Order: sequence, then C-alpha cells, then structure tokens
Amino acid sequence: MISDRKGCGFIHWYSSINEFIFNLLYTIPLIIVALCFHELSHGWVAYLLGDPTAKNQGRLTLNPLKHLDPIGTLMMIFARFGWAKPVPVNPLYFKGNRQRGMLLVALAGPLSNIILAFVAGGIVAIIQALIVKTGNISDLTGQILNIVIYFLIINISLASFNLIPLPPLDGSKVLASFLPRDLAAKFYEYERYAVIILLVLVFTGGLSKVLLTMIRFVAQIVTVPLGIQELCSYFGL
Repeated sequence: MISDRKGCGFIHWYSSINEFIFNLLYTIPLIIVALCFHELSHGWVAYLLGDPTAKNQGRLTLNPLKHLDPIGTLMMIFARFGWAKPVPVNPLYFKGNRQRGMLLVALAGPLSNIILAFVAGGIVAIIQALIVKTGNISDLTGQILNIVIYFLIINISLASFNLIPLPPLDGSKVLASFLPRDLAAKFYEYERYAVIILLVLVFTGGLSKVLLTMIRFVAQIVTVPLGIQELCSYFGL
C-alpha cells in the first residue's frame, strides 16, 4: 500500500488490482470494527445516562448487522470517510442536564475511535522497537505493521470526520450542547438537509482543508506521545 501524503491517509493508490483486492479484504474488517465500536459507544453512554432506547432496539452490541449503513460503509472503504446507522437517543430519559448528556453521548463515538487509535499506535510502537532492536523486518512483520497502521488511520479519520460541527455528524451535537436552547433548536432544523450539503462539500473539496487539519491534529495527539509520528508520516498521518 502506497499512501499519498497530501491525502493524509485518505487516498491510496495500488500498483495492481491484486494488491487492491488484498488490501480491501483486510481493511473491510478493520472498518467494521471501528464503526461498530463508534456506534456502540454512543448507545452505551446514553444507556448509562438513563436512556434505554438503543438497548431496546438491540444497538448495544458489536454485531455489525445492527450498525452498518451500506452506503456509509462503501464510502468508508472507497472514499476514506463514512458513517453507520445513527444510534437512536432520547434525551428525555437522561438523568440530570440534558444538554450535558447529549454532549457526552456525542463525544463517546469519536473518543472510542481515538482510544482504538491509541491501542493500534501502541502496537505500532512495539513493532517499531522490535525492528530497531533486531535491525530487520520480515515480510510477515511488515504486513502486520501495515494492517495495524491502517487501523490507526481508519480510527483517526473516523474520529476527525465525525467531529466536524455539521449536522448530522457528532461535532454538530457537541456544538449544539453549548448553544442556548432556542439557537440549538434552529440549528437542528437544518439537519434534514445536512447529509446532502455534507456530501456536496466533501465531493467538491469544500471540507478538505478543515478535515485534513483535524486529521493531522488528532494524529499528533495519538502518535507523538507514542513516539511513532515519523513512521506514521510515511503513511500520510
């Protein structure tokens, strides 16, 4: 897998169709894991706050059939951004401040991906240390490293994309939680048009600078403490 650094991990070019298929076969499970943890985290935090909606609809699970949106998953595979089925949340059930509850639920998804990115980054750091110690890298080790870094990229990308403050992304819920109630209500009125607007902005490059800036920022948070920023920069992070 060769990464285009300008794409910051979002665009990959393959030397052959075989390489593309091989990469596709091992990246699909990684994407599914990242998306399922993301959605499960939303539902679990909502449940802890007193909302049984996600639990009642069978969303407190890592079963991908409960979470995956076909179009969103395909977009994640081919366009390096995507989404799953939104987890149903009813803030009327929340104990305490509802705006605070929505903030915690909204942050749970991206934070779960950042945690997974730290786990992947820790594995990368261990492999990197072993390579330095032994002075060589086997084909198997190289392939494992490639897969783990790809998982790192997926989670950083998913967290960054969802933190953009545009409906229906998690970032919009975070932003709305800090707005007065009347402004938050008006903000949510445009949510029905947001998916179309978001797709137009993505495909026209309107979000590129913002998204790439956020990816680099999140990537630094994860890779610098682990000492793997130089290795990961080769893959576009």
